[in-house]
Amino acid sequence: MADKKIKIKQVRSTIGASEKQIRVVRALGLTKKDQVVEHMASATILGMVNKVPHIVEIVE
Repeated sequence: MADKKIKIKQVRSTIGASEKQIRVVRALGLTKKDQVVEHMASATILGMVNKVPHIVEIVE
């Protein structure tokens, strides 16, 4: 699983989110709604996605 890439899409705005949640989204490399970034499927990245499931989603 460490060599598999996943695409992460920001589906909602960070307006109204807590500062911690905003920092997690920014650390994933997302700055705008509907933006998609690609990361390796590591435990760290998946944990970050699990922290903000209402803001981001994994797309295939």
